Amino acid sequence: MQRYTVIGAGPVGTLMALMLANRGRSVRLIERRADPRTAPPERGRSINLAMAARGMLALEHAGLAGRVTPALMPMPGRMVHDGTGTPAFLRYGQNDHEIIYALSRERLNRILIDAAAECPGIELRFATRCLDVDVAAGTVALRDERDGRNYHESFDMLLGADGAGSAVRNALVARELVRAQEQPLDHDYKELIIPPADASGRYAFEPRALHIWPRGGYMLIALPNTDGTFTATLFLSRDGDPGFGRLRSDAAVTRFFDAQFPDAARAIPDLAGQFAAHPQGRLGTLYCHRWQVDGRLLLIGDAAHAIVPFHGQGLNCGFEDCRLLDRLLCEPGADDLRVRDALLQQFERERRADTDAIAAMALENYQEMRDTVRSPQFLRRQTLAAQLERAFPDRFIPRYSMVMFHPEIAYSEAQRRGLAQQRVLDALLSRAEPQGSEADGAEALLERAGL
Repeated sequence: MQRYTVIGAGPVGTLMALMLANRGRSVRLIERRADPRTAPPERGRSINLAMAARGMLALEHAGLAGRVTPALMPMPGRMVHDGTGTPAFLRYGQNDHEIIYALSRERLNRILIDAAAECPGIELRFATRCLDVDVAAGTVALRDERDGRNYHESFDMLLGADGAGSAVRNALVARELVRAQEQPLDHDYKELIIPPADASGRYAFEPRALHIWPRGGYMLIALPNTDGTFTATLFLSRDGDPGFGRLRSDAAVTRFFDAQFPDAARAIPDLAGQFAAHPQGRLGTLYCHRWQVDGRLLLIGDAAHAIVPFHGQGLNCGFEDCRLLDRLLCEPGADDLRVRDALLQQFERERRADTDAIAAMALENYQEMRDTVRSPQFLRRQTLAAQLERAFPDRFIPRYSMVMFHPEIAYSEAQRRGLAQQRVLDALLSRAEPQGSEADGAEALLERAGL
């Protein structure tokens, strides 16, 4: 039996290991961090996850949806705190099934690790760092972080699922087997915890929503947790004014939050202390110009195509990688090296257009979340898009809905249709007719746009 080695026991690597084990493969799952079941959780760098339909479909495919469901916090819409009055709730989809879910990264990882520990086909190994990979020899160099021992192990197939800072990818770059380019964002992030409003555990804000404080060039968001808290994240320019560089003192932090996010500031009693203690994280998009090598190695998830978090699709995209790859690896003869080489090339060829598309759409969504969402024109466009979807449900699904709620539609197809939809909406909004009649006569525009 061929043995698969998966480097990285985060959510993507662990889910992939479970899928492989479900197919009867023997899997060695290696993680440089300590076992999350016994080690204290990392703080300040999680960016709470948004689980959408693509991620849920992958969990269902692996038979794990039932384990994860109790950890999900439903968010049927976004609550926009524009600073001018009562926050406005904007629904994401057309019905009660079109919901995204907030999910603690720590809790999700623990659920998946528990499932892997129960699986006889998976060997879990923590505190083990990947130092190098020699694809030609079929060996991986490892170090036991507990005793400092370096050693080599062989593999039949290796999957690099060790995130944006992937040691596997770095080893391949050093050996000139792949090329990687990171496009950093000039905005950083910092996480803060909004505690319950009182001793009873009451939420400080409406829990069934993703809260956004859009301020043009920057924003604060908050996602609910099951324990009555919110995980808030400030996205702000690294330099400039306002920028993280100007928030070097407790007084500066307090003044900034009081002026820009007063309701959030009131809800975080230890705001200045948290701000000083929590790390400032970097953001960027990773383009890797080769994901697979000779049928023996493949990069998946953030190790191959890390994106910024503004469409809530990083995890969902990585989980979709797992589902699509699992489907390919159950093809007849997939354990044959030549067959698997062709399958991995097919995976990269077909998947790259979609990962490039969601990378672009995630960057575009940052502009929408921090700025566009406040404008009356945005609300009118959203209302018209919803009208068109109700009138032409087989031909017009808003791009956001295609990405979040329709895993049967590829990211690249959602991007293509979204551009066509934009032309239709622009044409309809340019008319002087009342809003209620804008959907009338839209069929010809949809036809011309190729929808």
